[in-house]
Amino acid sequence: MDMNQPIGATPLDGKPDGLVGRPIDRIDGRLKVTGRAPYAYETRDLKNPAYGFLVEAGIAKGRIRSLDVSAAKRAPGVLLVMTHENVPEQGEKKEQVYPQLQGPEIRFHGQPIAFVVAQSFEQARAAAALVKAEYDAEKPQASLKAARPTAVEPKPAQTPPDSTLGDFDGAFAGAPVKLDVEYTTPVQIHAQMEPHATIASWETGPDGDRVTLYTANQMLNRGQASLASVLKLKPENVRLVSHYIGGGFGSKLQPQPEAILSALASKSLKRPVKVALTRQQEFHVATHRTDTIQRIRLGADENGRLTAIAHESWSATAPGDVFYETSAVVTRSLYAAQNRLTRHRLANLNVPIASAMRAPGEAVGQLAFECAMDELAEQLKIDPIELRIRNEPEQDPEKKVPFSTRQLVACMREGAKRFGWDKRGATGATRDGQWLVGMGMAAASRLNPLMPSQAGVRLNPDGTLTVRMAMTDIGTGTYTILAQIAGEMMGLPVERIRVEIGDTAYPKAAGSGGSFGAGSAGSALYVACDNLRQALLQNAGMTPEGAVFADGRVVSGNRSEALTDLAGAQGVEAKGEIKPGAMKERYSQHSFGAHFAEVGVDRDTGEIRLRRMLGVFTGGRILNLKTARSQALGGMIFGIGAALMEAAETDTRYGYFVNHDLAEYHVPAHADVPAIDAVFLPELDDKANPLKSKGLGEVSICGAGAALANAVYNATGLRIRDYPLTLDKVLDGWTEREGAAQRRT
Repeated sequence: MDMNQPIGATPLDGKPDGLVGRPIDRIDGRLKVTGRAPYAYETRDLKNPAYGFLVEAGIAKGRIRSLDVSAAKRAPGVLLVMTHENVPEQGEKKEQVYPQLQGPEIRFHGQPIAFVVAQSFEQARAAAALVKAEYDAEKPQASLKAARPTAVEPKPAQTPPDSTLGDFDGAFAGAPVKLDVEYTTPVQIHAQMEPHATIASWETGPDGDRVTLYTANQMLNRGQASLASVLKLKPENVRLVSHYIGGGFGSKLQPQPEAILSALASKSLKRPVKVALTRQQEFHVATHRTDTIQRIRLGADENGRLTAIAHESWSATAPGDVFYETSAVVTRSLYAAQNRLTRHRLANLNVPIASAMRAPGEAVGQLAFECAMDELAEQLKIDPIELRIRNEPEQDPEKKVPFSTRQLVACMREGAKRFGWDKRGATGATRDGQWLVGMGMAAASRLNPLMPSQAGVRLNPDGTLTVRMAMTDIGTGTYTILAQIAGEMMGLPVERIRVEIGDTAYPKAAGSGGSFGAGSAGSALYVACDNLRQALLQNAGMTPEGAVFADGRVVSGNRSEALTDLAGAQGVEAKGEIKPGAMKERYSQHSFGAHFAEVGVDRDTGEIRLRRMLGVFTGGRILNLKTARSQALGGMIFGIGAALMEAAETDTRYGYFVNHDLAEYHVPAHADVPAIDAVFLPELDDKANPLKSKGLGEVSICGAGAALANAVYNATGLRIRDYPLTLDKVLDGWTEREGAAQRRT
């Protein structure tokens, strides 16, 4: 099915008590809490594995002068020490999946330089410590600020890096009200609970080489293609299995070095090889969100209507890599203005490879832009919500097509009513004992893509339904919502649905990422179930018009048949496929929301504490209210971290993340997250997909941190443009303000 036209009435419509949308518990929950859900490192399907351990480069730029592995080879239990001198031949890189151990050149700190395999993990780790490397080190380039003047335009991707409309320079120069500010965001680490892990088994048979990897990967078919390129195999000879994934946030969108090295070691040893990154290795071996520098210029008339918008962003990644943070893309569709400019520039530094992290582009872009809008509102003395309403576009400002749905104003108004926005005091005017109290808000917007996906379903003779696809569940509830969709379509309870996902042996699916997972995989399943319904009706000679599937039966006209009877002794199968079509081009598709935050700032120490927070979102049809709310709250908590604490501190002398563990890289804990809530406004988007749903996994982080930053300004009068907002920056701001006041007097 191609999405070439809006979706009409479906079996999911008009069912207020239907299975889809109901906040049922996760069907995989019991397996997880009892420890019976096998993650990649825990699978027992591959017997007698050896254990691998990575050795990382100790410099960020230079060459390996010598690599002494003799002691490691002699260590107890060691089976293999693989370096650039003996690594098996590899193929071409694909996307951000690179061949490993390709020579003595060092591009970034933490780059794998050796892989030690032994009988046990402890033996492999001990032997890895015996590998001695000597380097011809060079001074690395590791500062985005220093490299900014030489940053270049990135290679065009699916979305062009730059856009222009009208005459920004002229309109900005002539605007009665102007704002020209810069915001910076730091390197952020995914910090998912499960580290990257793989068990690889290479087999050589009469039909050639094949490899199976039990691995932590969000997008299996994409990973399959990338690994096939690097490992010089046909894609069909690479099998990825990821039944359960302990979080990813984008870090597992593509295979990481441990997957490639374990596969190559298995090829050499003719034995399964098992490896997991340590928490410290996660910071340099795996990917991260790049830091950014963002310049925002806004021109407006005296009534607050924008006449000129410019958003420029600089980001960084490793030498030779082409990934850039699309911070300004969200600005292209957010607010109306006739004259517009967005621009991205990329610096290739001696830092680890940067890649997508939850809501890539929008998350950090709205940290900056939604604060700039707050600054403009303050300058104009207009309420921040009112300013945004005055600049609500009638259509996508740059694509010049209508929005499929857009309830941003409704989200802001509903949030303002629920949060008590009318009680927001003037800047610096509200106190609660020792605390300066302020409120802030920000809008949220996230692109809603639809990706090609396939699904297979089988009605079994016992009346159960089996669902199969190469979809993944990274903790978002995929197993559960797929069971709900299939159950609703076929008139079966969730207990009668068997969901089998996480294996490239199943029909291809989009995977988990970009907020497209549920809509894409769920739509493919919807089509498969619809095809199964038609096949069953045709086989039974029943009329499709008005047919109802419920309670394990199908009723059509004056006939009623049990699904077990229609399944027969062999069962009945059907397949389904979804592809983006004309709707993608004819409509601008986004999920929207609005964040509200109240903070307290200690007037002596500068400590910032979130007191309460609310998010109001629209995401089309909600597939499971419980898992959807969980996703929204998780995104908001992500925003708390981005605003107040998360930063990987780079020692630019060595290209090294100093705080490379969870003791020093701070993420929100329970004490940092008080009363927060997320609500959804009713919505169906018939241009998005057959489910009429939209993505929710990422829109909830977009703008969340900006709402906190705007609340800090309302509390203190300090505008901190360098994230995260730590207490030292508050104290410095007060000191600067006091010094300026003294100079004036």
